[in-house]
Amino acid sequence: MIDETPAGNDHHGAGAWNRWRGISGLIWLLEHAQDAVTVAVGIVLIALGGVLLVSAIIDFLRSSGSVSSSAPNLLDETLLVLILVEIVHTVVLSLRTHQLSPQPFIVIGLVAVIRRILFVLTPGVKVQVTTSELALQIAMVAVFVTALIAVTRLVSRSDDDS
Repeated sequence: MIDETPAGNDHHGAGAWNRWRGISGLIWLLEHAQDAVTVAVGIVLIALGGVLLVSAIIDFLRSSGSVSSSAPNLLDETLLVLILVEIVHTVVLSLRTHQLSPQPFIVIGLVAVIRRILFVLTPGVKVQVTTSELALQIAMVAVFVTALIAVTRLVSRSDDDS
């Protein structure tokens, strides 16, 4: 007869084994449900990114103004699509490793701040921004770049140690 009880639980009898298998089964179900939801989110984000990119290109081609007046909107929408793509990249990494890596989040934040700075500084945009707000956004770029360098070095050192 093969002992199918988990190690260390053989003194509890069949009831403990069934309880352990039930919890393990629930964990398995939750992990797979989480993966399914994550895949669905990734698909929606890719579809949204595609729609936004096509829409931005169509708006750019249809615009009656000069290229210099239409280009900032195309750039803004393209950077938004880049943010969505980076989020999808993070989702894919999460599915592969079942761990969250900080680098994609830092890149997403960096692109978002750069997008905002470019949008605010674009001539003809009717967005009022104070000097202190602009300074804060520039400081955020420095912080994100510093964080990205630090995390990348930390990860490469831990990979070298393994």
